[in-house]
Amino acid sequence: MQPKDKMILELFLPDGTLEWFDVVEGCRQGKDIKVVLEEKNIPPISVNHQGKKIISKGFYDITITDFPIRGRRTLLTFRRRRWQVEGEINLLKRNIKLVAEGTQLEKEFANFLKEDGGRKSGLASFYRRVSANPDQRI
Repeated sequence: MQPKDKMILELFLPDGTLEWFDVVEGCRQGKDIKVVLEEKNIPPISVNHQGKKIISKGFYDITITDFPIRGRRTLLTFRRRRWQVEGEINLLKRNIKLVAEGTQLEKEFANFLKEDGGRKSGLASFYRRVSANPDQRI
């Protein structure tokens, strides 16, 4: 990715996202914009793991809702990586806070909706219109 492209993408993604993730896919689907980001293969290292081989063991996906773009709901799918340390059973994962606690919303977006929630107009009411019903959420 060119530095200019990265600077532009950083404007639309949560702060620090491109430090740990690469954008691997993006599309517009109906009323949604979907972006898939894959965690870089940079294993978390601690003193206990020095000198041991650490192998990526695949991904698990987390999909969150972020600020709407161009009147469409934005869904960010983070493909989180897991690693296994040579000779250990438990898998490692990096502790990256992606969502506001108790929600499927990006932290800044959740805080914005919380502040905007009491207003009759604004982004909160727009989000309520474009958000899927709870039984249809990802």
